[in-house]
Amino acid sequence: GNMAEKTLAEQVSGVRQLAQQYSFLDTNKVGIWGHSGGGFATACAMFKYPDFFKVGISESGNHDNRNYEDDWGERYIGLLQNADYEAQANQNYAKNLKGKLMLAHGMMDNNVPLSNTMLVADALIKANKTIDLVLFPHAGHGFGMDSYYMMRRRWDYFVKYLLDKEPPVN
Repeated sequence: GNMAEKTLAEQVSGVRQLAQQYSFLDTNKVGIWGHSGGGFATACAMFKYPDFFKVGISESGNHDNRNYEDDWGERYIGLLQNADYEAQANQNYAKNLKGKLMLAHGMMDNNVPLSNTMLVADALIKANKTIDLVLFPHAGHGFGMDSYYMMRRRWDYFVKYLLDKEPPVN
């Protein structure tokens, strides 16, 4: 019935428990990334746990499941008339962003429509939040050949905003 709340709370708790056991873990520098459903969860984490997650990379996220395949959303949330899809739409919480967020999407995605990411981008802009947006003009859901570029951008983003270092060029 809830796409991310429970699992995100468990992840936060798990990281905090690990930090008690391992002193080298810095809970002030936690990053998260995900693709598709993981892209949804990443944005949700950044918006609903803004004091915990500092850097996020949300790729091809199905941010509002009213705009995605019913067979996927209904499997986890339930039938539209019996569930609160509005309460789980990421764009409704974008104003809570505190950290750094990169949104990425293939413009030819035939799985999760690009409009899902644009809903979140628009809400962030309206909330005057700084975002980074990477669009792949000829890429589908998995970014295809552009995935190497995305992997580099992902690592560079974490290096820059979690380690406070400038990554090597290209």
